[in-house]
This record gives sequence, structure tokens and C-alpha cells, in this order.
Amino acid sequence: MSHWLLLGLAILSEVIGTAFLKSSEGFTRLWPSVIVLVSYASAFYLLSLAIRTIPVGIAYAVWAGVGVALIALIGWAFLGQALDRPAIAGIGLIIAGVVVLNAFSSSAPH
Repeated sequence: MSHWLLLGLAILSEVIGTAFLKSSEGFTRLWPSVIVLVSYASAFYLLSLAIRTIPVGIAYAVWAGVGVALIALIGWAFLGQALDRPAIAGIGLIIAGVVVLNAFSSSAPH
């Protein structure tokens, strides 16, 4: 399986876990709590597989950047959280940073 696909699945798992964190209500609700724990365990397992090939600094930068952007969008779309222009600009800069890392850095595997 592609190392980038593994990283993408790790990010998706982490985002799912984070999205359910609020509905777990401090881990007092069973099923949202189970989703959080299984998602985070899956995320870290998949990340550990991805960093066999992708340098850990690059993998973590992509993980953090994409994760932040996705969680901000999920918060806006499903949790009623506002995104103003500075927040949107910040998310755009995060995404731009991930693109620059992957497109132009010799550290990122291609």
C-alpha cells in the first residue's frame, strides 16, 4: 500500500476521532468514546506504517496541516462553529505550506 495512502488514512482516522471527541462528553458516552479511541488507535498505527517511508517531519507536517484544515471545516459544517476571513486565510496558508513541502522540498519522497 502506498505510504501516502497510509498517511491519508491516518489523517482521516484522526479527524474522525477528533470530530467525535465533543460528542463523547468527556468520555461519558459509550459509543462516541469508542469511536474516538478506535479512530485514534487506527490513526497512530497507520501513521507508524507511513513513517517507514516518509520522513517523520514531513509526515507530521502533512498530518497536522491537513488535520487542522479538515477539523476546522467539520466544525464549521457540522458543529456550528464560525469561520471568519482570518480563519479561512490561516487554513489556506496551512494548505499552502503542505503543498510547498510536498511539491518543492527534497525531504519529501516522490
